[in-house]
Amino acid sequence: MNSMYKLLSLLGIATFVLTVYSCRSGKITDTAKDQETIIKKQFSVEGEKLSLSFKAGTAHNHPTFAIWLETADGSLIQTLFVTRSIANGYYAFGDAGDGKWLKVPGEAKRPAALPYWLNRREKTQPEQTLLPTKNQPVPDAYTGATPSGDFIVKAVTLKELPKVFRVLVEVNQPWDWNKFWYNEKYPGDSDYKTSAQPSLVYAVQINLDNLMEEYHLNPIGHGHPSGKNGQLYTDISGFTTALQIFQSISLIVNR
Repeated sequence: MNSMYKLLSLLGIATFVLTVYSCRSGKITDTAKDQETIIKKQFSVEGEKLSLSFKAGTAHNHPTFAIWLETADGSLIQTLFVTRSIANGYYAFGDAGDGKWLKVPGEAKRPAALPYWLNRREKTQPEQTLLPTKNQPVPDAYTGATPSGDFIVKAVTLKELPKVFRVLVEVNQPWDWNKFWYNEKYPGDSDYKTSAQPSLVYAVQINLDNLMEEYHLNPIGHGHPSGKNGQLYTDISGFTTALQIFQSISLIVNR
């Protein structure tokens, strides 16, 4: 890991305020969903202060997600947060081969989880692969456990931001089949079967010269169903419960 990422590991330590224990499997209870987690990510002292509030929806059950910033023309500025499982390739249910999952934690390759972010994330090593692994993880400065209910991400960015930028979130949750995204839609595609309804991408554009009191991120498309590319597909008409993972995502820029 180079010197910049060593520095990030020191500055970007996540602070969690948990009012319930964090479980790794099983259905989330109503009680757990009522609790709120606060995640703090400070990457510098001179960056912009952003506060993102996530309200868990009725379908929220340990989703994988990433939060990042881009310029108005789509160039990566930085990742703010990504759930730990995809950040190190180690999941609550490991890979048993042939598209099957272990009933115990283990390593796995799941390109369909967050393909849009995966194709944009920071390049930390010259030989970096698309998917993070145990040997090539996303630096801890960016990562954390999946909150079990509502949560707030309070972040100070690595540097000052351009006047106009975008905030994006990509989220995915396995086993959420529906009439359009059904199990045998792509026969033999084991990567698709780890995803079901593909990842959803939310976004909002910010103009620092004309700030609003609060912003709301809205869905703008989805990732590739089996993670074969980093394209954004704008037709989300076949989505149902995936749209209910988050009830709302709001943003405040604190200046």
